[in-house]
Amino acid sequence: MGKDYYKVLGIAKGASEDEIKKAYRKQALRYHPDKNKSAGAEDKFKEIAEAYDVLSDAKKKDIYDRYGEEGLKGSAGGGGGGHSGSTYNYTFHGDPHAMFAEFFGGRNPFDHYFSHNGCDDMVDTADPFAAFGMGGMGGFQRPFKSHLGGPRVAREKQKDPPVVHELKVSLEEVFAGCTKKMKICRKRLNPDGRTMRSEDKILSVDIKRGWKEGTKITFPREGDETPTNIPADVVFVVKDKPHPVFRREGSDIIYPAKISLRDALCGCTVSAPTLDGRTITVTSRDVVKPGTKKRIIGEGLPLSKWPEKRGDMILDFCVKFPDKLGQNTRDTLRQVLPP
Repeated sequence: MGKDYYKVLGIAKGASEDEIKKAYRKQALRYHPDKNKSAGAEDKFKEIAEAYDVLSDAKKKDIYDRYGEEGLKGSAGGGGGGHSGSTYNYTFHGDPHAMFAEFFGGRNPFDHYFSHNGCDDMVDTADPFAAFGMGGMGGFQRPFKSHLGGPRVAREKQKDPPVVHELKVSLEEVFAGCTKKMKICRKRLNPDGRTMRSEDKILSVDIKRGWKEGTKITFPREGDETPTNIPADVVFVVKDKPHPVFRREGSDIIYPAKISLRDALCGCTVSAPTLDGRTITVTSRDVVKPGTKKRIIGEGLPLSKWPEKRGDMILDFCVKFPDKLGQNTRDTLRQVLPP
């Protein structure tokens, strides 16, 4: 009595192609040596791979259904219907781990249980970002060489979607330009084309003067590499860091100029800092109403397309009112202020 491949996968004879795939997925996950540490798991894992290799192939499945394992492997004599078991001589030469990787599209389905890379991804060794992983649970593709004789055509590799990370920059870095060193951890194929290793790489990003928030920098094919994928592009998207003094509007910078009520009514002088370390003195003799703004030409950020030109600094006046007034002050204000 030969092996019962249907029993190995836990399905009934006559199961559909979809049921066979689902059964392999379930059993392979259950007995994978990375998860199942019991004795005999490795042998069971290989037996599951052999069962799937036979039952997922229409010709081998037909021979197996009619003549069993002996007829499939040519270890039995002639059978009914004019078939001679010795003419097929099937032997499972496949790698169960490679079959598993191809079935799941190169992705480790245990990643949501464990973390394997152990790498810390950092921006300037200070701003961490998550390691990238390639997505998608692909359908199983047959080995590149068929046991029926002759090569099979492998599935065309698909490129993974871009892996996107924020790249935080200060307004001073946008003003002057800078280079950011980005440490990433990724997977790369070993020379055998099947197993993978983790490696670190430093990506240099040249931040150009005046770059706007949302600018994208793309590093082609720097993502994870597996036997079944084309590595994804790694994309960094510029994001402004909060600034302690200014806020940004395009190429303009906004400076909140806080003045007293007396200065708002009688005139004032404001000393405003700049991004390059200078101080600008601005005098106003007009009445400053809440919400009043004053534009200082050419003291903003460089324009992204014409970095030799600059945006403006906008003084956004904020009038600070007193918490309380004495009666004499109230009487005086009633006399001098218009109704």
